[in-house]
This record gives sequence, C-alpha cells and structure tokens, in this order.
Amino acid sequence: MKTVQLNNFEIGGSKLTIFAGPCVIENMDMLRTCAAKLKEICLELDINYIFKASFDKANRSSITSYRGPGLKDGLKMLEEIKKEFDLPVVTDFHEPDQAQEVARVADVLQIPAFLCRQTDMLTSAAKTGKIVNIKKGQFLSPYQMESLAKKVLDSDNDKILITERGTSFGYNNLVVDMRAIQIIQEMGYPVVFDATHSVQLPGGRGESSGGERKFVPLLARSAVAAGARALFFEIHPCPDCAKCDGDNMIALSDAYGLFKSLKELFELTKNL
Repeated sequence: MKTVQLNNFEIGGSKLTIFAGPCVIENMDMLRTCAAKLKEICLELDINYIFKASFDKANRSSITSYRGPGLKDGLKMLEEIKKEFDLPVVTDFHEPDQAQEVARVADVLQIPAFLCRQTDMLTSAAKTGKIVNIKKGQFLSPYQMESLAKKVLDSDNDKILITERGTSFGYNNLVVDMRAIQIIQEMGYPVVFDATHSVQLPGGRGESSGGERKFVPLLARSAVAAGARALFFEIHPCPDCAKCDGDNMIALSDAYGLFKSLKELFELTKNL
C-alpha cells in the first residue's frame, strides 16, 4: 500500500499515525496544553503525531458562532506551536488564495469536506508541494474520491491522503461504512479515519451541530480493525467548554487510554 512521507515517518506505514488537537484555535495557552500532552503521549506509545487546529471554521451553523482568530493570527500561533514543540502541523483552509500562505506553516493542507469537490481548492493545495489531505464529503461515496484525488495528481502532486468522516444518513445524522477504508486504500491512497467528526449530528442543535462523543472509541477501534493506519481526533481540555464541536470532541484527559488501546489493536491487526 502506498505511504506518504512526512519528515522522518510514513503516514500509512507500519506505525500508527494520529492527527489530533482542538477543533479551532481559542488561545495560545490551550494550544500549548494540548500540544505538550499529546506529544508526550504519542512519544511514550511510539505513535506518529501531527498537531491539528483550525485558524477559521468558516462552515458554521450560525453567523454568531465562534470561527477562530483568522488566517494571519492563526498561522502565527500554529507556527509557534510547530517550533516550540517540534511538531508537524495540519490545518484546513477555505479559499484557493490562502493555500500558499498556509503552506508556509502547515506540513499538511486539509481540504474541508464541504469543499472537497472544488477544483481550485484541490489544485491550489497541490501546487504548494505539501501533503494534501482531502476530507471526503458527507454527500459522496468512497468511489467518488478517486476523481478528486486525480485533480491533485494531475497538478503534479502525489502526496495525497483521504479522510473518511461519515456519510449523511437522513436528517442530522452520519453513519460510517467501514468498507470505505478498503475501497480508498485499493485506489492507492492512505486513509485517515476521522473518529470525532464521524459522531457529529450536523445541525442537531438547530443553530449548532450536536454529537455523540461516547461513540468515538467504538468507531476508532472499528476503523483500525478495518485497516486504517491513521486516525484523526479533535481534542480539548474541557470539551463541554469548547467554542465549537464540543459534543463530538474527546477530553484531553482521556487521550492516553484511548490511544493506548488503539495502538495495541493496531499492532494486532496491521499485518492481517
């Protein structure tokens, strides 16, 4: 299976990779708290770790919802985390013109699920030469991801990851079809499973999304058993106090136990 090289490790290889951090940048202290603890956990468990946080959450249910500090200040904060903790960083962007500036800091550029079909988003990310993580839209089948990845390939970039994050099922609900992991891997791309967005209840609170945090471990274990070699988690010191997506984030205090169980399962199943 194809892997993607990032610094001194491979995504999709023989070691588990975890993308983790808060949904959105709230303040520098919170970023430092998450980065320090998550790096410590992943070093102890011998897991590849990539720090995640968004500078802007443009797709909010309400115009009054917190979006983040914005491009300039957000990238500055992510750059500080990257240097202070010697960590690779992934963040999403929302407009093609942002790609080059985001690439100055981020090691992985993430295409938001609702924008995954936008050709200019994919080609602008590809042209930075950085790793491109395409989040599968909730409205797409896994088979449809091949044509989106080809847009990146045709822009002379083969450093492609595809993230599975559930599929719309009726109103305000998502389901995960674990067959998607194998289907996408057979296309030749490493799969990242987003265990926290997959438990979202989109628009479930009317002016904000809800979520069912208790199912995150179940879905993460299922994805590892199905062959996923990279996982994505949104994590917060106090999810119930988070400014967005708190219902589906896991608590920082729960990260060690969850990651340990996933590492053990990964070692049991990676050669099946």
